[in-house]
Parts: sequence; C-alpha cells; structure tokens
Amino acid sequence: MTYVVTEACIKCKYMDCVEVCPVDCFYEGDNMLVINPDECIDCGVCEPECPPKAILPDTEKGLEKWLELNRDMASEWPNITLKGKAPDDAEDFKDEKDKFEKYFSKEPAKR
Repeated sequence: MTYVVTEACIKCKYMDCVEVCPVDCFYEGDNMLVINPDECIDCGVCEPECPPKAILPDTEKGLEKWLELNRDMASEWPNITLKGKAPDDAEDFKDEKDKFEKYFSKEPAKR
C-alpha cells in the first residue's frame, strides 16, 4: 500500500502534508503535489494533514489512475521537503469537483 494525491489537491496545494512526511516523498507541480509511491512508507501521517482530503490510500477503489499519475509526475517534478505557501485562491477551489479535466498541469513548480 501507498498513499496518493488525488484531484482535490489541484489548485489548492496546501502543503501541510509536506512538513510531516518522514521520508520526503512529495513532489511539486505547478498546481498540485504528488507522492512518489516507490518512496512512500505508508505511515499515513500526511492524510489527516490535508485540508481538502486529497490524500488517500491506494487501496481505495478507483485510485489506479491516481497511483499512475503520482508515479509519473514524481519522476518529472522537483522534490519538496518544506511547506510552501498555498495559492491565495486555494479556498475558492477546495470543494470544486472535476478539477483534473479543467485545471491539471504537467508543468513542474516554479520557484
């Protein structure tokens, strides 16, 4: 088992999860984070830290797409080990549905 970041993170990117991760397995894209499933130790400390509830165990039904996306993007995006600032408009997108089709970006974070 591993944890994965799902579309609820898109346009929110709160990053509370990053600070608690003991193995630094988060990677940052332009408008979301992902977890490298090959580095995740399944400790689960990140899951309750996510305000939009975007982090789920990959054992939940229907998360195969997200497991693949997390794995793929973790190989392209930079590793992040410190909490950054969430977008100013994160609250506006927190409860929005179907964000992947509307907003997902393959671009890495710009720092």
